[in-house]
Amino acid sequence: MTSQLHIAVAGAAGRMGQRILALAREMPDVRIVDALTHADDPELGRDVGEVAGIGPIGVPLAVEMDFEPMPHVLIDFSKPEGTRHWLSVCHHRRLPIVIGTTGLTPNDQRALDEAALKIPVLQATNTSMGVAVLNAISAMMARMLGDSFDIEITEIHHRHKKDAPSGTALTLADRILEATRRPKSKLVFGRDPESAPHQPGDIGIHSLRMGDVTGTHTLHFAGDGERLELTHIATHRDVFARGALRAAAWLAGRGAGRYRIEDVLGIDR
Repeated sequence: MTSQLHIAVAGAAGRMGQRILALAREMPDVRIVDALTHADDPELGRDVGEVAGIGPIGVPLAVEMDFEPMPHVLIDFSKPEGTRHWLSVCHHRRLPIVIGTTGLTPNDQRALDEAALKIPVLQATNTSMGVAVLNAISAMMARMLGDSFDIEITEIHHRHKKDAPSGTALTLADRILEATRRPKSKLVFGRDPESAPHQPGDIGIHSLRMGDVTGTHTLHFAGDGERLELTHIATHRDVFARGALRAAAWLAGRGAGRYRIEDVLGIDR
């Protein structure tokens, strides 16, 4: 590998892609070599730096990788259909991939498992380093507190967010299920008259959509007479872009396998 990290970005014209480009330009050891989008993008062919508002960087917005020079890693913040395409490309070209796309199906997860037999795959529903720590702490606390504490997860995002609950909330819940060996049937989404009482072992997940909130996630652990709350607040999208770039630098040159955002920080599973 050269002293410079060569990165391809899928979903480069999107909000996350543009912030990754902007931050990468400030890093002398990082070079964007491919900026990728879908065939119907009206910005197709334009210098992606101009699209992102950072000035020309000599990389056109394209639908396929140029491979000259060869990227060391692909960061994907596209859509599920885009992720399926780029995963196939990376699998074929033996290229590491960082996936920040949410809304992937169980079939997609199986495709990630298969690809990870040949290439390094890091999937993260949230690329913030703070959330990486929160993921680990949520599992640890659930194990330590046991069944005597009720668990609820709340998440708040801007009014335009299309999915609910957030991928981050679902990952937090998955970490707790894994740590406590509970089945997915213990997840309760919202509360209605039939599911209002908290049953033993339940993990409630609740979504709020309002204003321009970047992202707030709170874990609630409540026992008799006491309550613990852990909250992560993202105040700017750059926290995710910065984390994605850090994950990409960590992943480049790794062996094949499925990796988590916690692995970037060396957190034991």
